[in-house]
Amino acid sequence: MNDFSTDWIAAGEAELADVVALRRAIHADPEIGNQCPRTTAKLRAALDGLPLEIHESTSTTGFIAILRGGGDNGRTVLLRGDMDALPMPEETGLDFASQVPNAMHACGHDSHCSMLVGAARALSARKDSLPGTVVFMFQPGEEGHHGARFMIEDGLLDVQRPDSAFALHIYPNARAGAIQTRPGALLASTDALNFTIRGAGGHAAMPHDAMDPIPVAAEIVTALSVFIARQIPATDPAVLSITKIEAGSAYNIIPDEVQMIGTLRTLSQKTREKAREGLKRIAENIAIAHGCTADVRIDDGYPVTMCDPRAVSLLKQISEDLEPGQWQPMPAPIMGGEDFSYVLREVPGAMAFIGVAPEGSEPAKNPPLHNTKMTIEESVMAKGIAMHCAYAERFLENGFD
Repeated sequence: MNDFSTDWIAAGEAELADVVALRRAIHADPEIGNQCPRTTAKLRAALDGLPLEIHESTSTTGFIAILRGGGDNGRTVLLRGDMDALPMPEETGLDFASQVPNAMHACGHDSHCSMLVGAARALSARKDSLPGTVVFMFQPGEEGHHGARFMIEDGLLDVQRPDSAFALHIYPNARAGAIQTRPGALLASTDALNFTIRGAGGHAAMPHDAMDPIPVAAEIVTALSVFIARQIPATDPAVLSITKIEAGSAYNIIPDEVQMIGTLRTLSQKTREKAREGLKRIAENIAIAHGCTADVRIDDGYPVTMCDPRAVSLLKQISEDLEPGQWQPMPAPIMGGEDFSYVLREVPGAMAFIGVAPEGSEPAKNPPLHNTKMTIEESVMAKGIAMHCAYAERFLENGFD
């Protein structure tokens, strides 16, 4: 194995200034969803002149860039960076804060795609020494828009089928430079729940002449929580949250219906299927018991993000080679979701978190991801570039051996 403990760190440092400038330009001009043309244009401009083959997504503004090494041992590795922002205001006070109302890069995707550009530049400079092929996947629509799935359906994974895949996600509540991941389930599936409880409206002073759906909805919420707590094993858990209940128009009117929405998170397909069936069955039958009806729609969210143990072992080796002491194994999964799960369902690999707690801050008290005040320590992006490059080089040379 090559000794790259200083080589890739130095390469990341050499790219840092340009990558920070790119990140700030993207941060100030965020876009939401699967159509991010301004962001794509900035990324394409930053890659201009590199020896890359560009293949565009037909259903999104995402694209892949293929770097073919000087040798061809048959191995291909995919590195992914997402690019979309969140529909929320920014309150960081940064000089380069969002100039787009109600749009903010509060999940760090501006840094993800910028680090990937840095990795593409650094690996292109060493193109002749690479024994295989690197695919850089620049993807919009991660924040609930299934961008990775659309790019896969567009056939972009099959242009140059990867043998392994890696993605890096910033984490403001871990010390700067720390690398965290785990084998198996890293992040949860993310299904969206929609309930409509229908009764018969009437005068609030005469509920016996109506069929009030509000107490029925309240009973359903309680029963669903009991189902999760008593019928889903703690060793293969599910998290249920009913996040909105809406009904009625006046203090003296019983409404015809109640609308409820929420989310279901699981760490295995087995529990996901059991929970989905149970939530539907319970809501429908409680409604029937009270003379009402319940329409239940469960919208498919992202699959569970599963990390291949071999890829995690490789990441641990790389992290310790680059900076001893910065590897932090995760004892438990996070119940958030990630659409890189679609890639990992097709290709063995892993996602890792990189700590970006600003210098002098207390990581646990920093504004978290998806917070209007979330900020990062930009100097860590040099290590993020190095992690991408080192994973690509090590996998192309040795696979998972």
